[in-house]
Amino acid sequence: MKLYSGPLSMFGAKAEIALREKGFAFELEMVPFGMKTLYEPKHPEVARINPKRQVPVLIDGDLELFDSTQIFEYLESLKRNPALWSSEPRARARARLLEHKSDEVYFPQIIRLMSDPKAPGAHDAAARFYAEMERALGEQEWLAGAYSYADIAFYMAQLFGERMGAPIATDLTRLHHWRDRMSARPAVKQVAGAMGRYLLSIGRTLPPFMSKLGL
Repeated sequence: MKLYSGPLSMFGAKAEIALREKGFAFELEMVPFGMKTLYEPKHPEVARINPKRQVPVLIDGDLELFDSTQIFEYLESLKRNPALWSSEPRARARARLLEHKSDEVYFPQIIRLMSDPKAPGAHDAAARFYAEMERALGEQEWLAGAYSYADIAFYMAQLFGERMGAPIATDLTRLHHWRDRMSARPAVKQVAGAMGRYLLSIGRTLPPFMSKLGL
């Protein structure tokens, strides 16, 4: 397998964490990226495979995939253990919904903050989502019962939320403990830690919680 990702790609990091959690052997290629030029010019393989011209892209023999959720689904069907979607239909549906909400409900608000730190309503929307995740977590260790792709998706999304000035409220203690558990996972520490080191190398500051990644 070969994964194309980027040093500041939230979705690429999701896919990489999943590959490492599953224990797949794979080659990782970080495509060229600059804070001014971003991902221009596009990597030719990424542009060829993904009509959106974005990472992540996964190649496995003659199979070429893009989109982190599609990659999740493929990895889960290819190697069931360790399971990252529940085999129980309702639990699996809940986990898939949380993963989808992280990508499509929460993260678009964070993208707005990237271009406008005072984007109207974005901070409030993020706060509501954090409260929802606190309720989803309840007394559980992980968001959807067993550790799953939902945890991977929200962890990486909230990392960007923290960086963009939309932190998790201090009174959401269960969510903070969840994040500490996530940061301690070897696959998460490796991938998010590499992202943290890249940010430090270009003079960016890190959210305090990232200190637990061993930077």
